[in-house]
Amino acid sequence: MTTFRDWNIDPAVCESLRRRGIVELTPVQEQAIPVLRCGQDVVVQSQTGTGKTLAFLLPVFEKLKNVPVTQALVVTPTRELAIQISKVAAFLGEALGIVSLAIYGGQDIERQKQKLRRHPQIIIGTPGRLLDHLRRHTIDISKVNKVVLDEADEMMRRGFLEDVEVLLKEAAADHQLMLFSATIPDRVRALAQRYMEAPREVIVKSEHVTLDNIRQVIVDTTEETKLDRLCELINSQQPYLAMVFCHTRQRVAKVAMELARRGYLAEELHGDLTQAQRALVLKRFRAAQLQVLVATDIAARGLDIEGVTHVYNYDMPIDTEGYIHRIGRTGRAGQQGVAVTFVNARQYTMLRKIEAGIKARITKEKSERSHRREKTQEKIREKLQKERKAEREKKSIPLSKYANRKGASHKGRNDRSRRQNVQARKAGKRR
Repeated sequence: MTTFRDWNIDPAVCESLRRRGIVELTPVQEQAIPVLRCGQDVVVQSQTGTGKTLAFLLPVFEKLKNVPVTQALVVTPTRELAIQISKVAAFLGEALGIVSLAIYGGQDIERQKQKLRRHPQIIIGTPGRLLDHLRRHTIDISKVNKVVLDEADEMMRRGFLEDVEVLLKEAAADHQLMLFSATIPDRVRALAQRYMEAPREVIVKSEHVTLDNIRQVIVDTTEETKLDRLCELINSQQPYLAMVFCHTRQRVAKVAMELARRGYLAEELHGDLTQAQRALVLKRFRAAQLQVLVATDIAARGLDIEGVTHVYNYDMPIDTEGYIHRIGRTGRAGQQGVAVTFVNARQYTMLRKIEAGIKARITKEKSERSHRREKTQEKIREKLQKERKAEREKKSIPLSKYANRKGASHKGRNDRSRRQNVQARKAGKRR
């Protein structure tokens, strides 16, 4: 067991982590922290929920100086992820006297300007809002020598590549660049080649790509029966907190409304909501005032919510990366989780690609109808076995010495032969 104290982490930080139940290093932290401490550029690939946030924040905070200059920048693809990282940065900064600031869209930009005037040592933000402040000259990142791109693959997918390149050019020329993600596609590798000098790669994988403590199942459905099947599973599995993922905002709104109509404590989360609405929904979900959160893939990354026991892929993910990030919302921090994916007859090709990507076969969950059919078949088999056993026992009764060779249904008696013998004896006496 390797603890943070063993690695000469600041005692105040160790105590702050201990109060939150964090004592041991995870594999990604053990492998990434020494490389980052050396100041090398690094590409880190590790599955979701393995402690990547602390893996880059701890070595970054060790290098920050307590002067009013922004020295580190963490770029994330979503507001939710920025908020998540800023919470970790806040308690680390409290222990070390370092000021951090989260900047993302949906907030009052004037308030952000006021906070930026305090010159926080580390800024966590989304590309669009960071670039907006850069154009307004309200942010200065020219002294930033530590840049972290978290969930780099998602930023590429969302079209933030150009924004990220602008931010990298504005940072100090000798900055250390750190890329963290659950998957490293070719576009991310190309970015690393352009902006990194002899980067080190840290790849942390379990035997399977997905977390070993998530039980993954697929459920056969049709579009007409999908909602009923979802309700049936929620009723039978009784999740503490459940997340339901859909492709579109319209789909999310429809499913959330139908679940609420059926009596479930359900809310929706998608990009059409304001930041205040999204924050309120997440606050209620974290407090378990909601049981079901129906969301688009906006919630598939960065949300670390304690107590999510079940994830339902109402609409199948479009690729392996999406699948990994979705189901990674459960089974976090060593807890057990369940991930259920609904599949119709035309989606098995896509399912096989996901299985190939995670290098595992997903178990099929049988429906109630299948269970009833199996029970009926089992009863028929038991009945046939009993009949065959009775027939064998009947045939195994030993024949008497008087039984003929054709069978023993008469148990050795042959009344006709007996009458013939008696009649023959009587006829002999008469003679």
